Amino acid sequence: QVQLVESGGGLVQPGGSLRLSCAASGSIFSINAMGWYRQAPGKQRELVAIITKSGSTYYADSVKGRYTISRDMAKNTVYLQMNSLKPEDTASYYCNARVVLIGAEFSDKEFWGKGTLVTVSS
Repeated sequence: QVQLVESGGGLVQPGGSLRLSCAASGSIFSINAMGWYRQAPGKQRELVAIITKSGSTYYADSVKGRYTISRDMAKNTVYLQMNSLKPEDTASYYCNARVVLIGAEFSDKEFWGKGTLVTVSS
């Protein structure tokens, strides 16, 4: 129905930057919200940032001031600019979207990407 494909992960030194991208494709009528979660080894998945259809944003306290979420509605793509990265930011980052499907415009469904690994290490 909907595919989310992340890109942009990799290895970066502490203090460095990375930009993640997530493109949604498929039977999309509209997207109510897109966001990023992350999961470090041995830890639960946690919300990092979300952006709604109206453009409102939310950030976890741990990334406020360092991360910026943005979107290109025409491309159904969300971005996560990550600056001043710390070793504790190391995790697999997952894209999430709440999508209104074509033919089912009265509700939305949640979809996940497969994740992209971000490693912050010297």
